[in-house]
Amino acid sequence: MSHYKVAVIGGDGIGPDVLAEALKVVRAAGVSFDATEYELGAARYIRTGEVLPDSVLDELRAHDAILLGAIGAPAESTEVPPGTLERGLLLKLRFDLDLYVNLRPFVGVPGAPAEDCDFLVVRENTEGTYAGEGGFLRKGTAHEVATQGSVNTRMGVERCIRYAFDLAMNRPAKHLTLVHKINVLTFSGDLWHRTFHEVAAEYPDVTTDYNHVDASCIYLVEQPTRYDVIVTDNLFGDIITDLAGAVAGGIGYAASANLNPARTGPSMFEPVHGAAFDIAGQNKANPAAAIRSAALMLDFLGERTAAEHVTDAVLSFINSHPNPTLSTTEIGDAIAERL
Repeated sequence: MSHYKVAVIGGDGIGPDVLAEALKVVRAAGVSFDATEYELGAARYIRTGEVLPDSVLDELRAHDAILLGAIGAPAESTEVPPGTLERGLLLKLRFDLDLYVNLRPFVGVPGAPAEDCDFLVVRENTEGTYAGEGGFLRKGTAHEVATQGSVNTRMGVERCIRYAFDLAMNRPAKHLTLVHKINVLTFSGDLWHRTFHEVAAEYPDVTTDYNHVDASCIYLVEQPTRYDVIVTDNLFGDIITDLAGAVAGGIGYAASANLNPARTGPSMFEPVHGAAFDIAGQNKANPAAAIRSAALMLDFLGERTAAEHVTDAVLSFINSHPNPTLSTTEIGDAIAERL
């Protein structure tokens, strides 16, 4: 087994709490690693005015993987302008490290609206409306204009779609659904649609489908088992994965991986539940999503057996505790003991 260097960004709110349990479980799985902690997030910004210094970004590049807890400021805070952390830290890491695939697995938990679901969402992670194209004209006047463009390149779209086809090829159902809005977004939608079908010709064993994004929201609620792998753009992926998290049992169980499949730098793994300041530091947060994110990290690093064991341990715990009343550390201990 290899030895790894993992950068740990606890971040804000419950982030440090849940990452501590994720690291505990990784150790219990027998994986050897050194963890280097980095203080990045709202607290650092408020104290220093820094979001992500170039020197810290260079240090992060030297690691095998990054574990991120949560980023954000309390809703009532006026010290962190909206978008400061999201664009200056989270999106900067995604763009500068070329983390072009956002992978989110969903497996229903007991009692969830979609407890039988088992599907993956592949979200393009470095283009679309999040690329930041746009600006203001006559800002602050009665004639103000704001534009927000969507950037879609053939390279960016194709590499994301190919990754999704490769995933689908290795799953029993071998089915891939493109989600977009081609009837209205006739330029970006056309690029996605054409690329999808051109790449599909190289994967004859994978069956395909297309859904408008609004239709997919209905299907995720009413027919979630119709999905195996979904591929979609940045904005649509952001929206439908939150919905998928809700129907699969709650956003508190949702894990994610920001991947650089070319492995030219570290990939980043994070739960998607947010900072939850109302329970921060109270040992009340459910660390399951952070632990599942750590399992995704192990899988990407090539520690597939350990990843499977961690995932199985998390699902075993969830199945036996569908409404856990245990503390954060007790949940971490219970999952670690299953290993």
